[in-house]
Amino acid sequence: MLRCGRFNLSLDRPLIMGIINVTPDSFSDGGRFFSPASALAHARRLIDEGADLLDIGGESTRPGAAAVPEPEELERVIPVLDALSGLNVPLSVDTRKPAVMRAALAAGADMINDVNAFRSADALEVVASSEAALCMMHMQGEPRTMQAQPKYSDVAAEVTAFLAERAAAAVAAGISRERLMIDPGFGFGKTLQDNLALLRNLPQLAASGLPVLAGLSRKSMLGEITGRGVTERGAASLAAMLMALEYGAKMIRVHDVADARDALKVWQAIRVISHC
Repeated sequence: MLRCGRFNLSLDRPLIMGIINVTPDSFSDGGRFFSPASALAHARRLIDEGADLLDIGGESTRPGAAAVPEPEELERVIPVLDALSGLNVPLSVDTRKPAVMRAALAAGADMINDVNAFRSADALEVVASSEAALCMMHMQGEPRTMQAQPKYSDVAAEVTAFLAERAAAAVAAGISRERLMIDPGFGFGKTLQDNLALLRNLPQLAASGLPVLAGLSRKSMLGEITGRGVTERGAASLAAMLMALEYGAKMIRVHDVADARDALKVWQAIRVISHC
């Protein structure tokens, strides 16, 4: 079970997190859902397609992306969060900034999804007094430069150790483990071989006992393998998603919720049959 703000989420089956990018420059759909009205319509569509959670982001963290000023990120995220607050679905906000976290929690966010793993000053203190879930992600470097020259001795061991340290820091700040989720950060300061090694070694991360979120949807690693552009990576995204589930992921973060839900249903049906 994951304690997630207003919700207690069962992890007996994998959960689908639908992506809402409130940015003009996201790598996959920048600008399409920039206004609160378009974001609300998109959110309703994702829920109808089977999303269990919605993840709202006002700052692109694609490789090479520049940081967004705090006031601008707030202007993007809070109106959308307000517009979605009446929906009976957990709302996650994807941000690195403690001030945005604070405002998002005040506006009703159920989860804070931080690519910086709450390493910013005061980030853990901001979320500690709430009931929100925390998703802590591994990233080597920062978005503007993270893909310049990523380097590891043992990527799986280093990512696992980093996330264990961040989970321990959260617990030390008074946050219960039932509120924690971890994300290996596919594509965040990692080469294709690093990403593949991480995926193969996902059981090592899952063995920590904390639920693992896998964000592989439309990532450049899939383009490197298939030669497909961003909008043509649907099949590759589903293949990577299913491998992540097989290796222990409890939540998947996707753009194409309907396709992910269908693939998940087939995967679940086969697993039920194979375990009979």
